[in-house]
Amino acid sequence: MVFHGPGDLRREELPVPTPGPGELVMRIDAALTCGTDVKTLRRGHPVMIPKVPTVFGHEFAGTVTSVGPGVSRFHEGDRVVAANSAPCGSCPSCRSGRPNLCEDLLFVNGAYGEFIALPPRLVARNVVPLPSALPAERAAFAEPLACALLAIERARVESGQTVVVLGHGPLGCLLGMLAASRRARVIMVGKAGWRFDRLKMLGFARWLDATAGDVVAAIRDATGGRGAEVTVDATGRPEVWEQAVEAVARGGRVLFFGGCAPGTTIRLDTRRTHYEELTLLGAFHHTPETIRGAVEALASGALVPDGLISHRMPLEEVGQALALMAKGEALKVLIRS
Repeated sequence: MVFHGPGDLRREELPVPTPGPGELVMRIDAALTCGTDVKTLRRGHPVMIPKVPTVFGHEFAGTVTSVGPGVSRFHEGDRVVAANSAPCGSCPSCRSGRPNLCEDLLFVNGAYGEFIALPPRLVARNVVPLPSALPAERAAFAEPLACALLAIERARVESGQTVVVLGHGPLGCLLGMLAASRRARVIMVGKAGWRFDRLKMLGFARWLDATAGDVVAAIRDATGGRGAEVTVDATGRPEVWEQAVEAVARGGRVLFFGGCAPGTTIRLDTRRTHYEELTLLGAFHHTPETIRGAVEALASGALVPDGLISHRMPLEEVGQALALMAKGEALKVLIRS
């Protein structure tokens, strides 16, 4: 599936790639749809997709089919998961231990296809072998789970804390699942409907309906009036960012995970932020370390996200799959060629 610009996704027949020096080619065994793909299809993405046309999709796992000269860590037949980016390793952000903020982050797309060629930097830094028992459709969660893992680590989520996640999309749920795996008390906030009802059945959190009244009051009522030690926005809406700040406890941490539209702002109670020592945190993308941590969590069974897959569709129906997501009629769609 090839992205030619906003609203223009085409099914095309391209040659199977031949790996160059340091590259490998993998057959894609499973790919997952993502809300970022929905937004990119709608309006483009100057960072992830700096030029068009380009192959599309970025959450995938598969099997190595050929390797280029100089590749010794991987061989034909190896099952692997690949991240959708690789840091440079030499810029100030990389040298300071923040590779997710790399000033030359190399993005890779092409999950919605039969084969993909991975560039040398990605092969060297962000391709991870898979245990034989880890199915490809679960391994394909590694990239979004790695983003959620970086966020949960930045928020320093610990056992016994109350963590509120505002937003019940797939990434919001991964954030909640990770917090629950660390034995935090998780409260998910979302809008009533079929997704809300389905996700409640997964059993990792208490659920609050955002349409039932004052969200902040409901959170404070659920936490004995104090608020949560950690609140997380997973909606990317400025008004929900503000609710996350209002619902956090004294000394608490607010994690801004959902990216808002460019040019938007929020209002902040400076007195409360100062005197109650609130910590406000952004979280972006993933690192090679969190990609490996995500694969370990999936392989060990510490986190099982299978319930977030609502549909299974063939490669030629990617456009329909993304349309279902845009209309709120799907969670994750598993794509198989």
